[in-house]
Amino acid sequence: MKPTTAEKHNVFLLAGTQALFQTASVMVMTLSGLVGLKLAVDKSLATLPIAMMMVAAAATMIPAAMLMQRFGRKAGFLLGTSLGSVAGLTAAAAIWLDNFWLFVFANMLVGAYQAFAQYYRFAAADVASADFKSRAISWVIAGGVVAALAGPNIARFTQGIGPAPFMISYLALFGVTVLALLLVTRLTLPPQVLATTHGPARPLLQIIRQPVFLTALAGSAVGYAVMIMVMTATPLAMQICGQALGGAATVIQWHVLGMFAPSFFTGNLIRRFGVLTIMGFGIAFLAAHVAIALSGNDFLYFLSGLILLGVGWNFLFIGGTSLLTEAYRPSERAKTQAAHDFLMFGAVSLGSFSAGGLLNIGGWRSVNLTVLPFLALASLAVFTLSALRRKNSLAITNASINPD
Repeated sequence: MKPTTAEKHNVFLLAGTQALFQTASVMVMTLSGLVGLKLAVDKSLATLPIAMMMVAAAATMIPAAMLMQRFGRKAGFLLGTSLGSVAGLTAAAAIWLDNFWLFVFANMLVGAYQAFAQYYRFAAADVASADFKSRAISWVIAGGVVAALAGPNIARFTQGIGPAPFMISYLALFGVTVLALLLVTRLTLPPQVLATTHGPARPLLQIIRQPVFLTALAGSAVGYAVMIMVMTATPLAMQICGQALGGAATVIQWHVLGMFAPSFFTGNLIRRFGVLTIMGFGIAFLAAHVAIALSGNDFLYFLSGLILLGVGWNFLFIGGTSLLTEAYRPSERAKTQAAHDFLMFGAVSLGSFSAGGLLNIGGWRSVNLTVLPFLALASLAVFTLSALRRKNSLAITNASINPD
């Protein structure tokens, strides 16, 4: 069944807000480690602003869900983009004042913006019919293709102009979030489903213990945490390896294209081959990145490895999000989505925190070797759920053939 005009209207607007959010996010991920290195007295704290951004995202995830449950998605999205605007101004002020801790606070505001923005994909699932759901999620995440082109280029062309390096970049971030705010005002989203609708909601622990929830979480959390850890370390690792600053921006740009360009067909791949198969391919792409990263540190190794890292994230993140929609009833939607993203960003926070320390202690090789046990964990979760589903399908088939 084709999506309705109303469905497409909201999904395209959400894709636009996603594009602008991701543009802001890519700018921050490209520049914040370098700004942290410039402002921090202790250079081992260079990646702390990005790490605290992820901590703030995790801490804001559940309050954001509760606020939107009460006042609606649109109100939450308006608040989130407003926080992003304040973040841009605060970061610019921190650079002007040469204040590292104010810059860390500005990145935490970006994290709060990110927490609200993570619900764009769920809002798309809410407004889409069952047949359109995986494609709607993919279309929204595909908005990040704009970010792949805009984010690194804005960072590249603004970082050296103005009275202080990088200050104009964060004023540009303010402008991007204002545009996102204007798009949010055009959304026409349905009210949140009340807990009493569609029967009583199950306890959260019961929902979390389902194999389908655990597999969705393993895929999205491992994919996101691995991607953030490696992406955070990449500009600094390239600098350590003697690569030019412009080279790092180019690598990040192609990495972000790898993250979001597959979204145009990931939903269709899930429909054709199944969500677990696509998640398995996502794990394989991440493993391929590790193999390339361990093979050398020339520009092309960084470029090709980071592209595969992005594609792997895409398959695991969209796959995990699609799988999660099978884990809850409509009345359980808000708390299940919040729990999933809180736990996911907890893992992401650990990944971003560890990036600087691993790079400082063991170098680029150490960062990538750390990835492997987590890929094994995600593989085990996907394999276990796949085996369980085959067993259940076989039992149903046998019961239909041999009814008692």
